[in-house]
Amino acid sequence: MDRGGVFDRAGQAVRESVGGLPRQFWWLWTSTLVNRLGAFVATFLALYLTAERGFSASYAGLVGALYGLGGVVSSIGAGVLTDRLGRRPTMLTAQVATALSVASLSLVTHPVAIAAVAFAVGMASNASRPAVQAMIADIVRPEDRVRAFSLNYWAINLGFAVSSASAGFIARYSYHLLFFGEAVMLLATAVVVFLRLPESRPAAGSDDTFGTAPATGASPAAVSLWTVLRDKRFMVVVGLNLLLASVIQQAFVSLPVAMGEQGLGSADFGTVIAVNGVLIVLLQIPLSRFIEHRSPAALLIVSALLTGYGFGMNAFAASAAFYTVAVVVWTLGEMINAPTQMSLVVRLSPTHGRGRYQGVYSLSWALASLGAPLAGGTVIDHFGAAALWAACATVGTLAAAGYALLLRTMRTDDDPLPAPSASRDAAEDKREERAEMTG
Repeated sequence: MDRGGVFDRAGQAVRESVGGLPRQFWWLWTSTLVNRLGAFVATFLALYLTAERGFSASYAGLVGALYGLGGVVSSIGAGVLTDRLGRRPTMLTAQVATALSVASLSLVTHPVAIAAVAFAVGMASNASRPAVQAMIADIVRPEDRVRAFSLNYWAINLGFAVSSASAGFIARYSYHLLFFGEAVMLLATAVVVFLRLPESRPAAGSDDTFGTAPATGASPAAVSLWTVLRDKRFMVVVGLNLLLASVIQQAFVSLPVAMGEQGLGSADFGTVIAVNGVLIVLLQIPLSRFIEHRSPAALLIVSALLTGYGFGMNAFAASAAFYTVAVVVWTLGEMINAPTQMSLVVRLSPTHGRGRYQGVYSLSWALASLGAPLAGGTVIDHFGAAALWAACATVGTLAAAGYALLLRTMRTDDDPLPAPSASRDAAEDKREERAEMTG
């Protein structure tokens, strides 16, 4: 075997995967990684409330739902702020507010106080998402966006894999260390953003920036929230993502509760869920090169089936090993879905409405965070975990059918897609999106 040739090909693959992206993107990537290295609380909140504090699964679901409600409230507002104030101030405000609220969550003890602070944490933590995603779209060339979103997603899960594995063992000694550790990492993220990330919001009248010009003095975006909500094709994508996000959210609320009922502890859950992050770290970049030029709709169908049936497999799990196998299956679906969906959202978004479009897209995740924990906890309490996992498989099937119908509509609809604004460039983006979707 020619080892030199193998290393050369591997080196070329790495250069093709990470090369050509602007320096600003890599600082944004670094801030994402630092943030996720300390992302303990959302993952272990349900286990903290049930195992450490002795609350019921229904109460844990209620608190998770309030966390999600905070995200619902902030998604739209953060999207508007991203377009009006800019990406950088929105991120800084969100990160500092999240650090303060997470630290507070470790100190409160009354059930009402816990619920209220969890709402604040959800509102603050979700507020930076539209700004981060809009900044990536601002500074990265269109042909590199799938790759850039994959790399950012890779950073999220690299941090998640490390934090999940370590947090499970830290929680054995003190859950308070998890809360304060996340607060410290969030403040470190804010420092990176403040020192290294200039504003990227497109200047008034420009088509795009790709990191070439600051947006100081830019006028408010012409695209309104009503414009976004009237964009039928985009809202179908948002609705389908809501279904899948509702399934994925069960990994962070219902899965630890179900494992706990079977006598598996925080270290078991931490190890199992860390497999999700490890797989993404190992496979996301090569998988992204594979999916980059394939039909997004077909990929989304496959991702929905893998996600739904991966969670459905939990109905047969009785050991950490079996839960790990299920994680592998739904993680593959998640890996296909994330960069494909994000690239599609950007293509459907006009330049000066990216914040609002990203806000509405983030709303689907926030709504899932609101509804999924409450539904999951209630189903487990009244019908058992097996019924919940069967429902996840059903929802995955429905989402796959929805993507198939969307693909069929795009293949048969010869009319131009309605532009979300009067911009000629936005209309061109729509036509390019449909051509790419249908292959």
